[in-house]
Amino acid sequence: MNLQLIALILFIVMYAGMIAFTKYRPWIALGTAVIFLLLGVQPLHGVPGAIDWNVLMMLAGTMGTVALFIESKMPNRMADGLLRLTPTVMGAAVALSLFSGFVSAFIDNVATVLMIAPVGLAIAKKLKISPVPLLISISVSSNLQGAATLVGDTTSIMLGGYADMDFLDFFFMQGKFSIFWAVELGALATVPVIMFIFRKNREKIEPTPLTEVTDYFPSVLLVLNVVLLIAASFIPNKPAVTNGLICIALCVIGLARTLIKDRNLAGVKTAVEGIDFETLLLLAGLFIVISGITEVGIIDEISKLFVKIGGNSLFLMYTLIVFGSVLFSAFIDNIPYVATMLPVVQGIAGLMGCNPLLLYFGLLCGATLGGNLTPIGASANIVTIGMLRKNGYEVKTSDFMKIGFPFTMMAVLAGYLFCWFVWA
Repeated sequence: MNLQLIALILFIVMYAGMIAFTKYRPWIALGTAVIFLLLGVQPLHGVPGAIDWNVLMMLAGTMGTVALFIESKMPNRMADGLLRLTPTVMGAAVALSLFSGFVSAFIDNVATVLMIAPVGLAIAKKLKISPVPLLISISVSSNLQGAATLVGDTTSIMLGGYADMDFLDFFFMQGKFSIFWAVELGALATVPVIMFIFRKNREKIEPTPLTEVTDYFPSVLLVLNVVLLIAASFIPNKPAVTNGLICIALCVIGLARTLIKDRNLAGVKTAVEGIDFETLLLLAGLFIVISGITEVGIIDEISKLFVKIGGNSLFLMYTLIVFGSVLFSAFIDNIPYVATMLPVVQGIAGLMGCNPLLLYFGLLCGATLGGNLTPIGASANIVTIGMLRKNGYEVKTSDFMKIGFPFTMMAVLAGYLFCWFVWA
């Protein structure tokens, strides 16, 4: 049995294991990475270069700063103010969905759900209605807009690192409208879906007192995070880990300031606990595994298979990548999927001699929006279902898909058409 076949079998087993045992995904990925190193699939000396340290540092720093931001109660204050502008449940559903999407463009999807879902629960309790459709709408909206900016989602950060895109490239690139506008068009396309779902919920909402913000400093740090990432995009020949260093530095400043202000470790502990170390370990393991299967030529073979199926038609290839990504991401987490497909898409673009950005954007649209098709397709959905269960509401897959399916199809079609007409 040659090394390529062994690597492929291990890769498939790893994927199956991550689907079957979701709680152990990081350890499955790391275990596979260790086996790859022991077998020589991935040379040991190539490990430092295989891991994208910039991506890991950006994620860790942003997660820590977001934890401080949540602790400050600023997200609740923002949500309260927004609700004062929406007199009915249907209006609140649309507003909360769009608001969660906006927040998610700059903050991790799971963190966004944790911030905004409690507002939906409070509204549902006050009006004595089921919170299920309201929280699902918040969740799917946060998943949708996570792909809008460089810092909105792990998959965006991965694409930015792989395609050498800076913060502004997500808005305009090579003189064209970039992925941000495709995502926003998709978000607008979902508004009629949400309005239809809540068409019977026209109950009035009484205004509530605004939540008191306990600390404005984390909000300043978060804004500064975005501003500095934009500024860094103008620096020529900057180190590859520049964005990661910015995010880590601001997080450290926030931790130090919290320690000085509180004079105890409670606030620092909360921020550190907000960093999802398991996701960071998962990504580190995946980077090594994917580097290994690239090393033995599997990525090249997969690229050739895609080209064989798609032929010489760029439109067919683009369509295959978008809707294939929707299908895969409906059942598996989009982080390992995107990590695997980025080098595949690059190989396809090389074989077809086309602009890889069209296929990159198609991959991101399909993978991030496809997670909304089922309750297990994205971490934010899993967290939302868990919150509802704790509050006594069991959510069937069919209940979720009544919202997730039309939402996903409208958003994907809008982004799919936008990217094709702009980038083809």
